Amino acid sequence: MTRVVSLVPSLTEAVAVSAPGALVGRTDWCTHPGGLDAPRIGGTKNPDVAAIVALRPDLVVANEEENRPDDLAALRAAGLDVLVTEIRGLEQALRELDRVLRACAVPSRPRWLDQAEAAWAALAPDGPPRKAVVPVWRRPWMVLGRDTFAGDLLARLGVANVYADHPERYPRVPLEELRAAGADLVVLPDEPYRFTADDGPEAFDGLPAALVDGRYLTWYGPSLARAPEALGQALRAAVR
Repeated sequence: MTRVVSLVPSLTEAVAVSAPGALVGRTDWCTHPGGLDAPRIGGTKNPDVAAIVALRPDLVVANEEENRPDDLAALRAAGLDVLVTEIRGLEQALRELDRVLRACAVPSRPRWLDQAEAAWAALAPDGPPRKAVVPVWRRPWMVLGRDTFAGDLLARLGVANVYADHPERYPRVPLEELRAAGADLVVLPDEPYRFTADDGPEAFDGLPAALVDGRYLTWYGPSLARAPEALGQALRAAVR
C-alpha cells in the first residue's frame, strides 16, 4: 500500500476515505474523518520536515496555497516525492482530487467524487443573483478576492463576490469600505477565522448575514457532495 503524508486537511480527508490505511501522517489541522490515528506532523505552514522524513512516505500531498514553497523544497531535497495541487475552482478541484487519488494508488474513482460532481452539476437557479462580501479574517478584515475556490462555489450558488475582480486573492479591506461596497449579503464562514452569530454580523449594520460551515465552503474533498445543499440552506436562511 502507498504510504501517504498529507499536508492539507481537505486532501487528508479525501485520502483517508478513499484509501483506508494509506495515511501515515497528517497536520494538526486535519480533523476529518473522525477517528484518524495517523501521527501529527505540525501545521500546514510549519510542518516538521524531519518527522515527515522519518515516516518514510512514498508520497507527500500538498497545495500551492496551503503550504510554503520552502517546506516543500526541503521535503524534495530529503528525497521525498511531493505532489502539489493547485485549486482555484470546482472543476479544477475535481481534476486535482482525481490526480491525487490516482497517485495514492486508489484502484478506482471513489463514489463520493462522482456524487460531488453530480451534486454541483444538478444546481438550478435559486432566485435572483445576490452580491456579497465574504470576510475570511478579522483584525484586520480580509475578504475573498479574485480567483478563489470558495468564490467559485458561491458563484455557482448565485452569489457574486463583490471583490472577485480585486487584484489580490485575499485583500485587506477596511470595514468602512466593506460596508459601502454595495453588497446584498455578507457571507461569514467559521474558518479560517471563526465567525459566529455574536462575532461578525454586528459589524455590517443590519446587512443579512449567512453563517456558513467553512468546511463546505473551502474544503475540496468528500464534503463537496453535500456542500451545495448545506451552503444553499445557509444562504436562503440569511435572506428570508
